[in-house]
Amino acid sequence: MPDPTALASVVVDRIAPDVVVLHVSGELDTTSSSELTTPLDSHVVSSNRAVVVDLAGVKFLGSAGLEALVLGQQRASKSEVEFVVVASTRAALRPIEATGLDSVFTILGSVDEAVQRYKS
Repeated sequence: MPDPTALASVVVDRIAPDVVVLHVSGELDTTSSSELTTPLDSHVVSSNRAVVVDLAGVKFLGSAGLEALVLGQQRASKSEVEFVVVASTRAALRPIEATGLDSVFTILGSVDEAVQRYKS
């Protein structure tokens, strides 16, 4: 159960034996980016084929949140794990596009798209 006093929270959902979705909600900034970093460290491992980061519930995505995503992407590349970001809201898409990270991440519009992509 997420901490109701935390600025951000992540709920982990396994949609296939080797595919994990991290549903992020709240505000990802310097005080809360570890809420994403910790599960990324735990799930971006070679035993997983893909990690999907769902930003649909994010209300603010600051530079520390973007850094957590970049570090997750780098870790995924080293571990040969697909790293997918689900971003369709302005709060999530705008900072990604403004920093040019939309050319770095694989971005999907919904978790349903990710589920279809990774159905066994």
